[in-house]
Amino acid sequence: MYSNTEIVKRHHAIAVDDVRDLILHLIADSPPPNWLRIDNAKQIQKVVALLIPGLTPDILSLPPFPTSATVNPNLPLSIPLLPPPSSDAGAESAASIPFIASTFSHACPTRAPGDQTRMHSVLSSFFTGPVSGEEKKRRLTQRVQSENNKDDPIRYLLTLEQMIENDYPIPSYMADVFEKPSGWVETPEPPVNHSKKGQKIYAIDCEMCITEDGKELTRVCIIDVTSGIVIYDQLVKPTKPIIDYLTRWSGITAEALGPVTTTLAQVQAHVLRLLSPPVGNPFALSKPSTSAAPPLPPPTPILLGHSLESDLKALKICHPRCIDTALMYHHPRGRPLKPGLAWLTKKWCGRDIQTRGEGGHDPEEDARACLDLLKKKLENGPGFGEFKMDYESIFERMGRATGRGNGVVNSAVVDLGNPSVMHGSKANTAIGCKTDDEVLENLLNVIPSHQFTFGRFMALATTLGWVTPKATLDSTATQPPIAPPTPTTTTSSIPQEPAPPPTPEQLAPILAALNTHLKTLHASLPPRTALVIFTGHSDPRRMSVLNARKGAFESALKSGKTPEAIAPALTWSASDGRDLEEAVELARRGLLFLGIKQ
Repeated sequence: MYSNTEIVKRHHAIAVDDVRDLILHLIADSPPPNWLRIDNAKQIQKVVALLIPGLTPDILSLPPFPTSATVNPNLPLSIPLLPPPSSDAGAESAASIPFIASTFSHACPTRAPGDQTRMHSVLSSFFTGPVSGEEKKRRLTQRVQSENNKDDPIRYLLTLEQMIENDYPIPSYMADVFEKPSGWVETPEPPVNHSKKGQKIYAIDCEMCITEDGKELTRVCIIDVTSGIVIYDQLVKPTKPIIDYLTRWSGITAEALGPVTTTLAQVQAHVLRLLSPPVGNPFALSKPSTSAAPPLPPPTPILLGHSLESDLKALKICHPRCIDTALMYHHPRGRPLKPGLAWLTKKWCGRDIQTRGEGGHDPEEDARACLDLLKKKLENGPGFGEFKMDYESIFERMGRATGRGNGVVNSAVVDLGNPSVMHGSKANTAIGCKTDDEVLENLLNVIPSHQFTFGRFMALATTLGWVTPKATLDSTATQPPIAPPTPTTTTSSIPQEPAPPPTPEQLAPILAALNTHLKTLHASLPPRTALVIFTGHSDPRRMSVLNARKGAFESALKSGKTPEAIAPALTWSASDGRDLEEAVELARRGLLFLGIKQ
């Protein structure tokens, strides 16, 4: 499996980056990997990559990962042969996924991306890779040229494509993609020709609550970027009865909203006056000469915010000129992840925000943070605050491939959810599914017309309990969950231990279905198709529980509590830190299976 020169000196398991680079070598024109020998790679016509979390050594009847200091744990594991049909060994000793044992000879240990205390996104690492030397040179030239007008905020306006991709409400005159429900308004269409002077920018932040109709606006704050003055700060009375004030995030209480009578329609009217292009004064004393051209109208004001689409939805306003700090700055792990506002402000402005704990956020503070982040960009140029500038989507890399005939590599992503706005946004085809059965059906449909296809089966991981909601204390989250725990629940903030594993009876039909899916898919593959199956990681639940407890402990300290006042279940010690590092190391282990359909 490994190259002969690598097998004795392999000190690390195969990284997800290595799997990605192998695929780019097979289907694009990347250099060959140094850990694997591939004969006649150019004869491979297609590559199908499957991510299947939950395929553990136990389920596959593989020997456990070696723990002895004298044994290299990163060498391929030999997959035991299936017992003959007449064997009395029983189902427990046979492989639970017979397809794996009958198709592959070895399982290669892999290691998910991460650090000592966290496992990073397997999908992000797989779908994003370093650019080639030629592309890096092109980007550097482009970046140098862009520095010439670094202090122009217009360069950071969202394009229509970006607005659609990030679920912005789109004005009807930009594109017919958003049907405004009742109660929605849109700002007037900007003039085709307008003055270059007098550009207004307003930083905005809104707070919401939960009513019988879902999220509704409770407060809006707007700051003029040029002067730094708050020009509008208004509490808003929702039309429907409030179910949850979301005080932990919004800072809004029943007492604060009690005397408020301002409605959403009144707020919309005020905001529309701010955002509409100013009109000329018909009663002006001085009139331009008949020979002079009429003055150009001022430009339409720009709205600035963090994940601004949420604020526009709360206001029920469509606006064409938007700057979003969640897109203007990069998440440290790259797209499609978005950085949190508190993290950005601490990282690039050197100050803490959103530190009021249960008291919630201050919209003026958040709007001012967006204002400062824009000023930092204008002062330092477009490259400021960006991570992985020399990285790109693997689909962009495949699109430039020149080493395979006509150079066209059609790619497809078939996954649960909506991959077209996430990791599959740059693929030629992206299909969202609800079940593993739908994933299989769509894979069978797209593989014949695509050179590279990615699919993910999640039923096994879901049954094992590995798929859990995101922690509410996630520092990168930009929005609160729909139903946060109530303040009166004292146990809701205490991380729960993982549930017991499913019984063999519960697991058997899931494994049988997965085995059938893999057999059906493999039988449909044309000859000379490379099949790459990887699991990504192992059970992450223990790691998640410990990280949640660590986060709760740190949040309690930030809120002013002493260690003695923190509940025993939420305390954190050096021993817990060592347990977390061990849990992370175990969670990052995975398996890789490589084969060619003959």
